[in-house]
Amino acid sequence: MRDVAESDWKLFKKMLPQWQERYMEKLIGQYVEMLNGDSEASSRFWALEEHLNRDKLSSGVIANDIRRSTMHREIANLLIDSVITLDDLDGFTEDIKSYAQHWIGQ
Repeated sequence: MRDVAESDWKLFKKMLPQWQERYMEKLIGQYVEMLNGDSEASSRFWALEEHLNRDKLSSGVIANDIRRSTMHREIANLLIDSVITLDDLDGFTEDIKSYAQHWIGQ
């Protein structure tokens, strides 16, 4: 388990709801495009259900019961799922930023 600076923990708890809302807005936009498509209604319906089922498992949707001990892993998951970018980590310590860079290979 990696230690988490108090400042990082507080900032993470503050930012997570904003990140999730932004991500869900993006998903909703994708759903609207899908539903406004030209295919048959049944095809659009089942495609939407498939996307919803997949997206419900994304870290940008289910990251609610976060523990300090798993914060590093959750940040990695948020990056991998394209919920956040490295720019979203401005204000975090170098420990968090370097960990994030490791996970996305930059």
